[in-house]
Amino acid sequence: MQPLAADALVAAWERGRDCPPLDRALVLYAMAVPDAAADALADRPLGERNRALLRLRQALFGDVLAACIDCPQCNERLEFGLSASTLLARQAPGVRTIEVDGIRFRLPTTRDLARIAQAVDSQAASRQLFGSIVEYGTLPDEARLAPLVERVAGALDEADPCIDLSLAVGCPACSHHWSVSLDVVGYLWDEIDVRARTLLDDVHVLARAYGWDEARILGLSDARRCAYLERVAG
Repeated sequence: MQPLAADALVAAWERGRDCPPLDRALVLYAMAVPDAAADALADRPLGERNRALLRLRQALFGDVLAACIDCPQCNERLEFGLSASTLLARQAPGVRTIEVDGIRFRLPTTRDLARIAQAVDSQAASRQLFGSIVEYGTLPDEARLAPLVERVAGALDEADPCIDLSLAVGCPACSHHWSVSLDVVGYLWDEIDVRARTLLDDVHVLARAYGWDEARILGLSDARRCAYLERVAG
C-alpha cells in the first residue's frame, strides 16, 4: 500500500471527525481501498475490512501498535506492543458462509452492525445480528438461542479470525488471564486524529510565517515541512 498523502489524510479526518463509529469505519475503509466503490464497502465481511485497516495502519504508522490495559483482577497497568503483521497472519479459509445446526449463516458486515446499533441489550443485539446473517433456516426460540449464538460465534471465528481481533492477555503481577478485543477502527482513528491535528498546526505556523496556502504546505514532504518548522522556531 502506498503511503497516504498529507492532504488526503486531513480530508479523510474531516469527513470522519463528526461521524458515529461505524460510519467512521467506512471512511477509514475507503482510505484503505480507494479503488473500491464506497457504497459497497458496508457490505463486505468484517474480517476483510479489519485486514484492510491493519494494512492501512502499517502504511501510515508502522507495524507495531503500542497498547496498554489495566488488569481486571489487580488493576496493574500492562503495556505491550502488538504486531499488525502477526494479526494479519491469521489466515482465513476463504469461505463466505458457515453452517451450524442446519442453519446457514453468511459472514457479518459493517451494515449488519449498523442494524443492531440501537439494540436495547446484548441479547436483543445477538438475535438481530444472527437473524440478519441467516441465509437458510430459522433461529430457535429464546431458550435455545444462547448456546447456538456461542457455537455460531466460534464457527465465525474459525471462518475468519479477523472478524474479532481477540487477544489473550496475562498479568505478570497476579497471573490472571483473560481475553480482550482490539478495536482496530478506534485505535487507528485516534492516531489519525492526532496526525491530522498536528498537520493543521503545521499549516497554521507555516502559513503565518511564509504566507503559503494549505495545499502548498500539505504538499511538502514530511522532511521539508519539519525543516521549515525548525527555521520558524529558530
